Amino acid sequence: MINVIVSYKVKPEFVAENKLNIENFLSSFKEMDTSKFNYSVFVDNDGVTFTHVSNYQDENIQKEVLNNLIFLEFQKKRDESGLNNSHKVQILEYIGSTNNIL
Repeated sequence: MINVIVSYKVKPEFVAENKLNIENFLSSFKEMDTSKFNYSVFVDNDGVTFTHVSNYQDENIQKEVLNNLIFLEFQKKRDESGLNNSHKVQILEYIGSTNNIL
């Protein structure tokens, strides 16, 4: 299993658009085989820090998700909004959970 956390800050004027772009790619993900991955997005209390938590059964589904055209468009718009070097990616080793992730 592959587990990834991505966090970044956007400018306050981009928050509403970023939320809409997130809704769009999450909606498109629902057309995929979601039994093979889980993708969640959170916004911090500061209102500008977004955290994406994803779990993938394997590299194949990770590639499929990350190459989704709507997701790629989201990333392009997000990056062009100006992240001020706040983008952080963490790869995590799964230890356990109260529920099955996949």
